[in-house]
Amino acid sequence: MTRRIRIGIDTGGTFTDVVAFDEDSGELVTTKTPSTPANPAEGFMAGIDKVLRLLGLPEGDGDAISAVSHGTTVATNQLLEGKVDRLGFITTEGYEAMLEIARQSVPDGYGNSYFWVKPDRIVPRDLVKGVGGRLDFTGAEVRPFDEESARAAARWFRAQGVNTLGVCFLHAYANPDHEERMRAVLLDEHPEAVVSLSSEVLREYREYERAMTTLVDAAVKPRLSAYITSIKARLAEYAAPSVELVETRRSVPFYVMKSNGGVLSADEVVHQPITTVLSGPAAGALGAALIAKVAGFDRVLTSDGGGTSTDVSVVIDGEPTLTTEGSVGAFPSKIPMIDVVTVGAGGGSIAWLSPEGTLKVGPHSAGADPGPLCYAKGGTEVTITDAHVFLGRIPPHLLGGEIPLDVEAARRGIRKLADELGLSPEACATGILEISAWNQANALRQVTVKRGLDVRDFTLTTFGGSGALLLCRLVDVLGLPAVLVPPNPGNVSAFGLLTVDVKNDYVQTHVALADQLEPDVVARIFDSLSQQAAAALTREGFAESEHVFVRTADLRYFGQAFEVRVGVPDGALDAAALAEVADRFHAEHRALYGYDFAGDATQQVEWVNLRVSGIGPIRRPEIQRAQGGDPTSVELVETTVRRVCFEAADGYVDTPVLWRADLPPGATFVGPAIIEEFGSTVPLHPGFTARVDEYLNIIVTRSE
Repeated sequence: MTRRIRIGIDTGGTFTDVVAFDEDSGELVTTKTPSTPANPAEGFMAGIDKVLRLLGLPEGDGDAISAVSHGTTVATNQLLEGKVDRLGFITTEGYEAMLEIARQSVPDGYGNSYFWVKPDRIVPRDLVKGVGGRLDFTGAEVRPFDEESARAAARWFRAQGVNTLGVCFLHAYANPDHEERMRAVLLDEHPEAVVSLSSEVLREYREYERAMTTLVDAAVKPRLSAYITSIKARLAEYAAPSVELVETRRSVPFYVMKSNGGVLSADEVVHQPITTVLSGPAAGALGAALIAKVAGFDRVLTSDGGGTSTDVSVVIDGEPTLTTEGSVGAFPSKIPMIDVVTVGAGGGSIAWLSPEGTLKVGPHSAGADPGPLCYAKGGTEVTITDAHVFLGRIPPHLLGGEIPLDVEAARRGIRKLADELGLSPEACATGILEISAWNQANALRQVTVKRGLDVRDFTLTTFGGSGALLLCRLVDVLGLPAVLVPPNPGNVSAFGLLTVDVKNDYVQTHVALADQLEPDVVARIFDSLSQQAAAALTREGFAESEHVFVRTADLRYFGQAFEVRVGVPDGALDAAALAEVADRFHAEHRALYGYDFAGDATQQVEWVNLRVSGIGPIRRPEIQRAQGGDPTSVELVETTVRRVCFEAADGYVDTPVLWRADLPPGATFVGPAIIEEFGSTVPLHPGFTARVDEYLNIIVTRSE
């Protein structure tokens, strides 16, 4: 019988992480392979080859693969690096300066400073064209669509060689007719153009955010489409290595992770590229959420430490928090996404001297190529990984010995930087890690303290190749009660891809005061959104009986500028159901801001947006309890002891090295110790205790 293997692949800056799930036996297999930044598809396919070998299957056995789910950073990296190709913007005549006007807010840290300079617009003013015609906020036509000016704009962009266009007309969220007519004109006059319409990307009011989201969608569409198409072609070749087999061998189902915590088929995602802008971090947050929930923790902070950055998020009752106020780099993207804060504190983050002579760490990264000094691939600058190697906190190799490290190169780099600072090499290396720890702590405060949550109420779950390296310092800096390190932490994001349902989000703006809201109108809008979601799930191959719909609404007090999202109960939407939604809003507002107006009849509740998420559930891997083992026996690896520096003042101390696979459930030990495994290392500082739970998670706490 053909085995059914589902594969999750997360492509990071340094390594491509792979997890395979045997749907029949429940077996999970994890591995890593170096990323290939020049052509990510190479690392992707190498990961599939490697994990199939570990499962005892031949390479190219496409019949055994039931599905591949992928977390990609293609769109994320393009936006973070600001690599937006020439882009055109078509909007309502008279509103051509929308992007320049933007919002009046100044980024945190500048206040009223004259030194802040507004960044360049995603589309320069000379590549913006207005088209006649006007709708009002209800979608009624005030002035007819001006086809002559639309054709003139299309011809102008064609003559300028601008082939990527975003279209955002005033109030198109209420009526898409003018935008659809504009697309028809573009198809006729400029058929080579790649076009994104705001009424398809984001049917939500606030013109600036809707325009920016549409333009970001258009900007990443060509590159992401090319990448996904390339992967699909490689998978087709993989499943059918000869031309004769192409017609008889089935294609491998291929899904891409979305920022909202769901996946979408590759065929669909090329039409919704903006939904992938936080693809990788979202998968990690979901994987960590499931692991922590099974282990018994319901309030969790997740910290995904990679080669370039660390991504943090909040999980409450097993669900990561969502936001529609996110951004990637300098670009706001008002789409549903897991609320992730990213800080440039990964293993490849570079330590450098500011013009004032002070030590800085990140956000610049050496990445995977050339990488840290210890990679011996041409890197010339000291990184966080070099500091760990110098202090003995990580072994002189990666991936269980597959990739040797040049320890002497790291030492030379640290000593040179220490001389420039006038410090001892140990003080320099521990200083680099201290700055990195505080950078991560500040990111964790952003997702907790700045949102009205007490960071001390949460257990931290660390994962990623470098996620656990500074956990002891984070406990002290933040006052955390405990830290959970799952097995194979470097592969949690790839594991998360196997836990993700197919999910599509639909939104419709409907602004009305609660006492003027008509239940029949609300029900009709929700039904329309649900029908759109159902059609998408059917295209994805889900039977009608499998469809799941989740309804939410954005509410606010009249006069407020921003909304709070709350759940809408299932079933008929009558006056009682709408009143229940208002009660949920009052409670959520109090939880977020410390007050509400539930008892004040002068403060009216206003509905703003109605939302439906269509979910196609998949079978998740079960996290199994570990069997057997003697908790009193803790085997040491062959080296048994390594000289490690935890504090510059204390110097190097002989530290036992434990191999994680040898640690049975119930094992407890105190620091100092180093816990190593294939893809990660946990330095346990003096004064800390580690316990292995029944699921083989390591739980680290301050010793009593």
